[in-house]
Formats: sequence, structure tokens, C-alpha cells
Amino acid sequence: MTSKELKDLMKRNPKEAIAQLMNKTVIVPAWEGSDGLHKEYDPKLHPVMDKAKYPDIVHKDGTVDFVTRITFDYQRLAVRRMSELVCGIPVKRIYKPVTDGQKKAAEYIEAIYQRNRIDTMNVERLNMLFAGCEVMTLWYAVEQENVLYGYKSKLKIRCRNFSPMLGDSLYPLFDEYGDMIAMSVAYKRFNGKETVDYFDAYLEDKHYKLVSSGSSWDIVEEEDISVGKIPAIYCFRPTPIWEDTSRIVEELEWAFSRNGNYLRKNSKPLFAVFADEDIAFGGEKDEKSEFRTVLQYPKGSSASYITWDQAIENFKFYTSDLRNSFFTQLQLPDWSYEKMSQQALSGESRKQLFIDCHLKVKDESGRLLEYFDRETSVVKAMAKATGIDVSDDDIDSLIVENVITPYSITDEKDTINNLYTANGGKPLMSQRESIEALGWSDNVDETMKQIAEDSERNVFESYQ
Repeated sequence: MTSKELKDLMKRNPKEAIAQLMNKTVIVPAWEGSDGLHKEYDPKLHPVMDKAKYPDIVHKDGTVDFVTRITFDYQRLAVRRMSELVCGIPVKRIYKPVTDGQKKAAEYIEAIYQRNRIDTMNVERLNMLFAGCEVMTLWYAVEQENVLYGYKSKLKIRCRNFSPMLGDSLYPLFDEYGDMIAMSVAYKRFNGKETVDYFDAYLEDKHYKLVSSGSSWDIVEEEDISVGKIPAIYCFRPTPIWEDTSRIVEELEWAFSRNGNYLRKNSKPLFAVFADEDIAFGGEKDEKSEFRTVLQYPKGSSASYITWDQAIENFKFYTSDLRNSFFTQLQLPDWSYEKMSQQALSGESRKQLFIDCHLKVKDESGRLLEYFDRETSVVKAMAKATGIDVSDDDIDSLIVENVITPYSITDEKDTINNLYTANGGKPLMSQRESIEALGWSDNVDETMKQIAEDSERNVFESYQ
């Protein structure tokens, strides 16, 4: 169905138009539901927390023994870690202007990005993508004169993320060539009295907002889109970033929970008396009532504490291997303090530890760069609509390259030594720059003056 056909259908039968727009061709896992990703992502919903599967022990007298429930938030950790690897070093936009108009356009476009706190937005939406498997960013304009972007503008450019994690349902519609025809989002909002269902549809030149009224849909807003393209950017992935490792996490949780029950049951000190006669016990008072306890046993008897011998090494080996398997399968680094502090490594050696996760970022960067490039196209179109004193040709012809740099640990000493060697042993920075970089001086000029005076004094002293 073409964009024109959708617009005609929207006028005749909004309900049928919504049915066509909700014809989702991409396959992504559901967020909610019995098999939804939310149950894997939220540790409070893991099987070990389900009292139907793992009940507490209720005795006949009504007392309850609460079983041990240990959860691990590894799925959420995997999401955060992948976002950190991609955005720990912020995604860069490299502009390649040729004309003065393109230089002005580059400054303006970058100002739009920065005013929308694009680095924070990237972290937020990548978390949504890696956990919920899909995300949509909507760019829109608000009529408000401002100078936020370095030039006088009649519009204020804003952006907002939508995701199943926020309760939104996303419906991209593509044609047979893979080009997006429409982008729609369904959501619920509380209007003060009741929860209302909304449906927003974005086409190339139209935006429709519909509200549910029982069994039908009514168009409450219809506006033109002047930028000439759908102002929404959509990205999806077929599986969450933790992929098929939830079984490993569940096994870890069961292992630690069962072991916790055994510890609580068997860790109570046992005092044993070995004698041939019956020994009376149980009449001892508590430690607050008497300062000393005297025990009397028959001659030849003995008494001692009995400790519980458990196979702790087997448990450690089992759980440690499960944890390592989780990070190894996902190609993610284990940045825990215990792991990172086991041995002292130089910056270059630590970089070698990041090879696997750097390859993981490269695998993911394809869809991400496509997502960022489409966004740049939309921001360019929004910039043209703000009335900036730059020709449309300069904005359209400006080359903008998005670059993802995987995060890695670096050692400044190793970097400086490498650069110093490559520079033929010559200085890499001036004295002023080194003092400013150190940051210990409150007045760089005064510090340099003192250094010069000290050097001059030392020179004269050497001739005396």
C-alpha cells in the first residue's frame, strides 16, 4: 500500500487504516506477556522469585520458613555494558564542509544535536534497543523564536524516544523495496479520569493522531509535515543483547538459593557430648542471666563442636564457570573489581582484553550507523525548516559521517611514549600546555614566570 492510498483510506475508514498500519513485517520478541523479555530483564520476575514454583515452607502451627531467594541482574548488566561500549566514547559526527555555507550549516546542525543532549539520548535509546529490541526516535519542531543554535531561528527542534519498555507499541511499515512508508506508535495516556488509547501515524507529508472511542477510532489531529520525510527513525534487532543466556542466569540463581538454604540449615553450631551415660541438657540460662556456665560430665566422656563439611570448592567451580560462560558467550568484558584487580597490566595489555568486545561492537555498528545516518538526514531537513540563512543545497550537499569508537582502557604513559617515539624524540606540547594539562596551577602565567626566574637564577649560580 502506498502513502497516497493510506491517506485516502484514513479519510474513509480510520479503523481499517490503522489495521493496515499495524501490519508489522519485522519480527521482534514481545516485551510483555508470558514469554516477554520483561520477565528476563527484571530480576524480580525471575523463576526463583515465583512463590508458585519455589514456595516458602509453611508449618502446621502457622509459622513460615522463608527460603533463600538470590537473583542476579545480569541481563540488565549486559544491556548497560553494551551501551557503555558503544557510547562510553560518544558517537562522533564528522563534518566535511567545502563552502562557507556548508561550514555554517555544520555548526548549526551540530548545535541542534548538542542542544538535544544527543550523547544522553544515545545511551537511553541504546539501552532500549538492546533490552526491548526496538526503539523509535521522533524529531519534531515547536514554534518558538530562539538563538539556541547560534543563529536566530523561528523553530525549536526537539526529539523524543519511544520503546516497548515505556509501554509504547511501534509499527513500522515498509514497501517491497524496504523503504519506509509510514511509522506509527500506539500508546496509552491518563487524562485525569480514565486511560485513553492513542495512535500516531507519521507519513511522508502527513501526521495523524487518533483516539479510541470504544470500537472505533477518531482523528483528533491532522497536520502537514513540511520537512518532506518521515520525522521518525526506527531501529530493531531480532534478539535482546543477552541473547540465549537467561538459562545460565537462572541456574546461577537456583544454585546460590539452594546453597543459601543449606547454609542456614546446617551452619548452626552443634555441641556434642560423647559419654556412656545419659546427660541432662537444655537447662542452661541465656548469656544475659549468667556470666559463666559450668558443665559437668562423667569421667571418660568428651564434648566438642561439630562442624559441617560442605563441598565448597565444587560449588565455587560450578558457579564461577557459569558466570564466565555468560560473559564469554556474549563477547562482553567482565569489568568487576575482582577480575580487573587480579593482575597489574599496562594500557596496551588491557587493550588486548577488549578485542572480543570490540568485535562485538563492530557486529552491532551496522544497524546503528544506518540508524544514525537516517537521523542525520532528518535533522538536516529540520534545519532547513527553521529559516537559517543557508541555502538548502549547502545543507543537502554537506557530508556528515557518524563514527562509533568502541570504548577501551588506555594508559596515557604508553600513548605518550608511542607518540614521542613516532615524533622522533621531539617535544609533543609546549610548557604552557603541559602546565594547563596538569591542572595544579591556579595561575599559569605566574607559574611560568616563576619557572623562568628559577631557571635564570640557576644559570647565574652555576658561574659563581
